[in-house]
Amino acid sequence: MKAFCQRIVGMPYFDHFIIALILLNSLVLGLETSSFLTSHFENWFYWIHKIILAFFIIEALIKITAVAPQWNRYFGNGWNLFDFSIIILSLIPMTGQFAMIARLVRLLRILRLVSTIPELRLIVTTLIRSIPSMGHILVLSGILFYIYGILGYHLFHQHDPELWGSFGLSLLTLFRVITLEDWTDVMYVAMELSPWAWTYFVSFVIIGTFVVINLFIAVVLNNLQDAKAAQEIKTERELTITKEPESELTHLLDQIKATQQKMLELQTELEKKLKT
Repeated sequence: MKAFCQRIVGMPYFDHFIIALILLNSLVLGLETSSFLTSHFENWFYWIHKIILAFFIIEALIKITAVAPQWNRYFGNGWNLFDFSIIILSLIPMTGQFAMIARLVRLLRILRLVSTIPELRLIVTTLIRSIPSMGHILVLSGILFYIYGILGYHLFHQHDPELWGSFGLSLLTLFRVITLEDWTDVMYVAMELSPWAWTYFVSFVIIGTFVVINLFIAVVLNNLQDAKAAQEIKTERELTITKEPESELTHLLDQIKATQQKMLELQTELEKKLKT
């Protein structure tokens, strides 16, 4: 049974089938937002969800059986734990007070695409690895917002209290500016007070948008390279582990064949001597 499950997991069509199920689940979730379709095909949608969940349970059982009794090879993998948790949560009944939770869990099944497609797993791993470095950039952004927020309040709160009337409003306005969403309208209103107000906004856009965001991109790209290198090392180790037993078996078979050949040669010589 274990060998059979290992062969199934090793098939490329196995992952493709799971991806197809996730996409089908995503399609059904989107169709359920239509009241017309729900009123006519609600029963069909219900059974499609049940069948997809059954296949997900079978998939988990196959993967667990394939690594038995080394359970840590399955449960020690964060992506497998994520998939297993979604399956367990999907068993929540769709009735009563848990109905909304069950619907939210169905949405989480779409995230299984991340755990199924290696490229998406690499991107998520990169983002997670980037969190510590991003923390320092966020601190730098916080300092920048704090300085410009206080400065903007003192410069423009009397002229434009709707956008700069308090420190909190100043931060919200700066967030609007840094997203580059109609920030020039905010600047032109401030320039009615002083024609030099553009220096405040242009300097903030240059520092906040182009410099800080590029720092984020640089950190992500750097960690992406590290994640790719770590993935390549892990793949090489797995290949080495799988190849070593095969090479040992091949060596033993060669020795057995050589011994058999020597035995045949000795048998032939003994038969010749007995005949003479």
